[in-house]
Amino acid sequence: MDFKDKVIWLVGASSGIGEALAVELAASGARLILSARSEEPLRNLQDRLGPAHRVLTVDLSERASLDAAVAEIGQGQLDGMITTAALYDPGLVREIDWEKAEALLRVNLLGTLSFAQAAPVVLRQGGQLAIFGSVAGYFGLPKGQFYSATKAGVINLVESLRVEYAPDIDVRLVSPGFVNTRLTQKNQFDMPFIIEPEEAAKAVADGLAGDGFETHFPKKLTLGLKLLQRLPYALSLRLTKRLL
Repeated sequence: MDFKDKVIWLVGASSGIGEALAVELAASGARLILSARSEEPLRNLQDRLGPAHRVLTVDLSERASLDAAVAEIGQGQLDGMITTAALYDPGLVREIDWEKAEALLRVNLLGTLSFAQAAPVVLRQGGQLAIFGSVAGYFGLPKGQFYSATKAGVINLVESLRVEYAPDIDVRLVSPGFVNTRLTQKNQFDMPFIIEPEEAAKAVADGLAGDGFETHFPKKLTLGLKLLQRLPYALSLRLTKRLL
């Protein structure tokens, strides 16, 4: 996609990768609809980016909130839509807080499903739908907690959508590794090959401008995890046990 003069709905724009991606896309000439649950950081971002961009608050955990946003945007008005929104709560599976797990499920998986179901309504013919998974969804790693399971579900969903929506919608998967945000700052372990949000945003924009289905980064991390996926369980589970 050439982003110049394209209208793109970006959910999760209030912080982290989403905020950096908004800056990157705006610099490429895109006109953005900036969404997240909290309005104030979106207004601050809008002030930085300029009046060509608008703010539309959305809570992906509430279907009614998304439906209202879709109604406000209107049918066939967008060239692209992207969601980076996710909740994150690291830790061991046996320590999972049930209420936090339900919140992760509502936002990370069901919220993504709701967003994806809106695509045929608000996108123009041939528009692009980009959904953020995570390399945490590649394989069940210790301390990934329920977050990893929701992201594995997202990856599976996006793979299905790639086929179901073709050729009317160009579905893309984005799989970041460790990016220095307020979410990853919860981690109490060394994060290999961690990058800054601006570098991640550049990788995402470059990937979405290209032809590939999946954009994953940084390659030093993601290629190793993709190899882990392909190993027999007898070996891969032995390797991941060392992470406990």
